[in-house]
Amino acid sequence: GISPTHWQASTFPASFRKKITVVHDGIDTQAVAPNLGISLTLNGNLVLTKKDPVVTFVNRNLEPYRGYHVFMRALPEILQRCPSAKVLIVGGDDVSYGAKPPNGGKWKDIFIAEVRPRIPENDWSRVVFLGNIPYDLFIPLLEVSTGHVYLTYPFVLSWSLLEAMSAGCTIVASDTPPLREAIQQNVTGRLVDFFNVAGLANDVCDILANPGSFKHLGANAREFAQATYDLRTVCLPQQLEWGRNLL
Repeated sequence: GISPTHWQASTFPASFRKKITVVHDGIDTQAVAPNLGISLTLNGNLVLTKKDPVVTFVNRNLEPYRGYHVFMRALPEILQRCPSAKVLIVGGDDVSYGAKPPNGGKWKDIFIAEVRPRIPENDWSRVVFLGNIPYDLFIPLLEVSTGHVYLTYPFVLSWSLLEAMSAGCTIVASDTPPLREAIQQNVTGRLVDFFNVAGLANDVCDILANPGSFKHLGANAREFAQATYDLRTVCLPQQLEWGRNLL
């Protein structure tokens, strides 16, 4: 067997675990890299650069498994304390993992309805739901990010997190497995308890207020992504070696 993370491998019984090799799928760290001169135009009129305070949150679909509800509950405080911040949310309305919402609703709408009464109209205008976006827009979105939020139940590690690391993002992530394999507290990012809404808001606001003080986290994250998850130099050679060992 082959597993992309040590945590996933550890969930198997011991008799299987000794037969499982841990090798990640790999990401292209050359294609996804820091770009200090990035300029991103959204909706034809919103132009963002590295000088702008930008919070990014990316899911395949906006759902609890990936902490969408926790992020939304932190949003009112983030918007209030950071009056110039733009919040860019990527993800569809469907369900990739976990249960569907009750009564045929959508998780996206359920948690918007929960927090919207606490967010004034001027603040809400700084939140942009982008839905599903093409990959050639996803990369500059990461490159322009000031603070990137990634939350998940103990589950599969998203490629988007590793690509955010490769882009040099300053990351605030949930303190859940297998995230601890990629994010080390105050080295490659910040970890916060999955349910700690106030802690999440504090970390994001601290980064937005003084991004220079956290710049080293993004640099360390990229270095770790290159050394651990690069497809060409690390993961693909290990995958090929795994195949040769089977033969």
